[in-house]
Amino acid sequence: MGGFTALELCAGAGGQAIGLEMAGFDHSALVEIEPAACATLRLNRPSWNTVEGDLCHFDGTPYKSIDLLAGGVPCPPFSRAGKQLGASDERDLFPEAIRLVDECRPQAVMLENVRGLLDAVFDDYRNKVEKQLKKMGYTPGWKLLNASDFGVSQLRPRVVFVGIRKELSDKFSWPEAMNIEPPTVGELLHDLMKTNGWRGADRWRAQANCIAPTLVGGSKKHGGPDLGPTRAKRAWGTLGVDGMGLWDEAPPREFIGMPRLTTRMTARVQGFPDDWQFHGRKTAAYRQIGNAFPPPVAAAVAGRILEALTAKRIYRVR
Repeated sequence: MGGFTALELCAGAGGQAIGLEMAGFDHSALVEIEPAACATLRLNRPSWNTVEGDLCHFDGTPYKSIDLLAGGVPCPPFSRAGKQLGASDERDLFPEAIRLVDECRPQAVMLENVRGLLDAVFDDYRNKVEKQLKKMGYTPGWKLLNASDFGVSQLRPRVVFVGIRKELSDKFSWPEAMNIEPPTVGELLHDLMKTNGWRGADRWRAQANCIAPTLVGGSKKHGGPDLGPTRAKRAWGTLGVDGMGLWDEAPPREFIGMPRLTTRMTARVQGFPDDWQFHGRKTAAYRQIGNAFPPPVAAAVAGRILEALTAKRIYRVR
């Protein structure tokens, strides 16, 4: 049996793409509009077919043979931090994703977004999406997953939509939470904080004794590389982290006070592997990191989809 293939929309810096790769999918193409994110994808996986451009102008018909259509369409239309304009927001790309599902007719669909999409104000919106997918022969479902349930040291709830062909629906089940507590921020980042020999690293590790709040601050329209609004900064402060910005390097040996995170530290908090590099300066890199879907969560969902697809292939062979 050949490998399973995926087409990814709004691929960003590759958080979901890494997860799909971990689960066992091969990428037929990744579509992304931001040049810096495309450069990141090419930097880390030059063999991937990274398509730089507007999703609205992307033709899905050459990809009719793919097994999975996945993506992370923009969150602002549904975010509680915004106006929750939904379909009235020019950044709403769910219609484009549905168009591409119709053009590609994959075996499964996987789209992630913010938890606000499950709010009552979007009941009609979700129902419309479900009806459209059902007409195309898919069984749709929504699930709120927390990154910390899958080993990520961060309280990051995300909504995942999975649509799977009707004949495969009984083979798919959502991933269950792991029975392992993720490391605390102190445990996770201690070695990075000590990179320059900081004397206070051990004391800091003891204070940073729980998982991180949700990483925010990756907005293109608002602000630079900081850890988000006042409430988020306050939560980081209880962990001994100054959330007012990011540093280029770990604290020096004699540093006194609350350290700031580096982009490498925030990437680790998001669940990126340490060898994953980000193109661009600090602000551009953090924007990519802050908007990412944690790879371990993506891998957990994609793994269950792959199991369903594998079951179908085995049945056909028999």
